[in-house]
Amino acid sequence: MDITTHVSAQVNAPSDDLAPLRVAVIVASNREGRFAPVIADWFLSRTAEHDDLDVDVIDLAGIDLPTALSFNPSDEVQAVLAQVSPRLDAADAFVVLTPEYNHSFPASLKNLIDWTGSEWHAKPVGFVSYGGMSGGLRAVEQLRQVFAEMHATTIRDTVSFHGPRAHFDDDGRHKDPSAPNTAAKALLNQLTWWAHALRNAKSTRPYTG
Repeated sequence: MDITTHVSAQVNAPSDDLAPLRVAVIVASNREGRFAPVIADWFLSRTAEHDDLDVDVIDLAGIDLPTALSFNPSDEVQAVLAQVSPRLDAADAFVVLTPEYNHSFPASLKNLIDWTGSEWHAKPVGFVSYGGMSGGLRAVEQLRQVFAEMHATTIRDTVSFHGPRAHFDDDGRHKDPSAPNTAAKALLNQLTWWAHALRNAKSTRPYTG
C-alpha cells in the first residue's frame, strides 16, 4: 500500500469548469496498526474513474504538528505547515477519510484543522468513515460542526463502513463492492457539483468570510 502524497501539477490552473478539480483526500488516522490504508486504496480506486479530478493524498501519519497551538510557531512547526498548508489552500474540495475513536474523530485531524484556517473557506468537504456498529458516522456528525466553523460546506451523502475489516479480503479488495461503489459515486457527484459551483463563484466574487 503506497499512499505517498503528491502535489498537483494543476495548482495554478484557472478557476473554470475546464480545469480539473483539485481534491485533497485527507487520511485522518495516524494510529499504530490502522486500517486507513485499505480504505484509502479503495476510495482512490473510485476517484481514478473520474478524469476531471486531480487528487492529492494528505496522510496525517506523516504530518507531525504539536498539540500546543501558538501564534508564534517555531521554525520546525512553520516548516511542517509550509508543507501541508499550500496543499490545503490549492484544493478545490476535500474528502476526509476518518475512523471513529470513542464516539469522535482522531486528534490528528482536529490538530490539523486547528493549525489552519482560510485554507478550508468556501470549499466542499465529503466524508468516508469507518468504525464499529456506527460505521464512523458519529465522528462525521461532529466534523460537520467543526467544518461549519471553518466556513466549509459539508456534503450530505457519505460512505461508511461498519466493522470494516470483515468487508475486505486479505488483498484489500471489498468482498461485495456494489453498495459502497454506489455510495462513493453519489458522494463524488455531489462533491464535484459543489466544487465547481463554489470555485466559479469565488472566481467572480472572492470569499471574504
